[in-house]
Amino acid sequence: MMMKCYDCMENGKDSNAVCICVTCGKGLCLDHTKELELPVTVGKPPELKRLPNSLPRLVCNYCINQIIEDGFD
Repeated sequence: MMMKCYDCMENGKDSNAVCICVTCGKGLCLDHTKELELPVTVGKPPELKRLPNSLPRLVCNYCINQIIEDGFD
């Protein structure tokens, strides 16, 4: 049995999930998935270095809106 997209089910649609939101754990299809790129820093202050490749995280629309809203409060 395949996991279904939670957001699609709320809208009356039936879509298979392709990933899970790392914040809330909802199953998500490609249409309801947002990619959040987190910068990666190594070292100890004051010798910090930001790595060229970021760390991708997949989140749902609700969680990305909360992350952005909380970041500007």
